[in-house]
Amino acid sequence: MVEAFLAFMMLVYWGFLSAVMLRLFSIRYSRKATSFFFGAWLALWPFLFEKINKTKVVFSGEFVPARERILLIANHRTEVDWMYLWDLALRKGCHGYIKYILKSSLMKLPVFGWGFHILEFISVERRWEVDESNMRKMLSTFKDPGEPLWLALFPEGTDFTEQKCIRSQKYAAENGLPILKNVLLPKQKGFCACLEDLRGSLDAVYDVTIGYKHRCPTFLDNVFGVDPSEVHMNVRRIPIIDIPTSEEEVSAWLITTFQLKDKLLSNFYSQGHFPHEGTEAELSTVKCLVNLTAVIALISATTYFTLFSSIWFKIYVSLVCAYLASATYFDVRPMPVLDFVKATFNH
Repeated sequence: MVEAFLAFMMLVYWGFLSAVMLRLFSIRYSRKATSFFFGAWLALWPFLFEKINKTKVVFSGEFVPARERILLIANHRTEVDWMYLWDLALRKGCHGYIKYILKSSLMKLPVFGWGFHILEFISVERRWEVDESNMRKMLSTFKDPGEPLWLALFPEGTDFTEQKCIRSQKYAAENGLPILKNVLLPKQKGFCACLEDLRGSLDAVYDVTIGYKHRCPTFLDNVFGVDPSEVHMNVRRIPIIDIPTSEEEVSAWLITTFQLKDKLLSNFYSQGHFPHEGTEAELSTVKCLVNLTAVIALISATTYFTLFSSIWFKIYVSLVCAYLASATYFDVRPMPVLDFVKATFNH
């Protein structure tokens, strides 16, 4: 509830000003401001996981540089895998710039759906004939190599369960594909589209494999610190020039990558860890507390103005809520005024 309230206040004040009002003048500076304010909020989650809940987050594999433009792929073991990617992004200074490709039903969540819209997450129906146009439209706005970007994709398309695994194995057997035990066969269309549209501006693909001890967490497990006791993330960095260019070769590369994930996870479940642990340092408690203090100060001020100050603040909040709800539902993003004028005259 506290995180939801913080998110709400961030959205109606700082999110609206940075992602809507500032966007009328510049998309680039709008994204910078939005990443600053929401990066402060997102940084609260790794602090909650690692410092409050005492979840041990172990990184292994390759050490990756800070602030690269990347496409990140990961296995989808449970409903909260995406949240633990913030722990890695925070360490690389890109937690405010991480974007996800996620199922469209999540955009309908109150407050959080508004945030996903403002942060420019890409929503999909998981039917390529429906998703392609919207995905390519969004990808076309992420091509500026001067803007930081972490675009996260879960190629399995859904979280892992034993029933889904059986169906995936049956499909693989019928189509001459590898039989995987710990991951589902990846869907290739979305990944291929991301590579095709962004290849010229990306530095690398990060292949992240996530494993949990001692059981997979739910969202409420995360919030209340029940589980997991440990989160293990193995990171493999593949330079973009090392990834094939044709769709057929990219599809084969992705399937091979998930075969490697499957083997990594088999070893993880038998040995209790991934190879080459200790690639990332622990979070700084001092920095986390400074960020927490700054966020609380911002939220306290806006809460005071909303509840105890002029009625105009209450009217402002009501109007912003109406705008965010409708903008998210109709997928509306303002165009900079100068761009709009140019497009009007050119037309």
